[in-house]
Amino acid sequence: MNSQPGVTADPEIIAHRGGLWPGMSENTLEAFGAAAQAGVHWMETDVHTSADGVLFAAHDSDLQRIAGRPESIRELPADELDEIELVAGGRLPRLESLFEALGDVEWNIDVKARHSIGPMIRFVHNFDAADRIRLASFDSTTLRRLRTALPGVRTSTGTTETALFALGRLPGMPDHGPVPLAAEVDALQVPRRYKGIPVVTADFVDRAHRSDLLVHVWTVNDAESMRSLLDLGVDAIVTDRVETGLDVLAGTGRPTE
Repeated sequence: MNSQPGVTADPEIIAHRGGLWPGMSENTLEAFGAAAQAGVHWMETDVHTSADGVLFAAHDSDLQRIAGRPESIRELPADELDEIELVAGGRLPRLESLFEALGDVEWNIDVKARHSIGPMIRFVHNFDAADRIRLASFDSTTLRRLRTALPGVRTSTGTTETALFALGRLPGMPDHGPVPLAAEVDALQVPRRYKGIPVVTADFVDRAHRSDLLVHVWTVNDAESMRSLLDLGVDAIVTDRVETGLDVLAGTGRPTE
């Protein structure tokens, strides 16, 4: 059974890349600040590392979509990245700047590339961030390395772990599936469906809760889907539409904090 504290029956909204806000780019201090002001406690972001080892909040490895530039984040030093204006406004934030500016929120951080593992480990130690983060990655090797270096820091499941957990629905199989999950795992973070097949079902949620695991569903932006997922008992909705999510959550009559 999972040993992580803090499994709760109270559902939450997690701001995906800070959420979509008028006049603001995703993954910026302005977007995360707007989500925090609206009442969101958990933020979701991805990280990539600059040429000199500084973590930046960004989904893409390159700057083409967000800044109209061909370079990758890995190619440029942090000081140069600091000065780049994003297409939709704002600038690429350093992870340390987000932690310092928004001291009351917690962060779900997807480590996108293996070369970011070392900088992420150093960040957790240097900024005493262990109690304010949950680490994520689709990549099993990345997760193993992070868990080994940062024992006790919360993580979600990777793709393979989630697939193995799903096998727990089979007769005679333990709830968690054929392989016990690492002690650091506190959440299953999954899409509602995968290739048209439902992932989040009543059985999936019930088995997760019996295993002391949270169920977070991404990325859900319409109110009807949010309501149906909350009816199943999921613990968090990851969404770009933060205000919609908070309105739906308030309508369930369940607490938002």
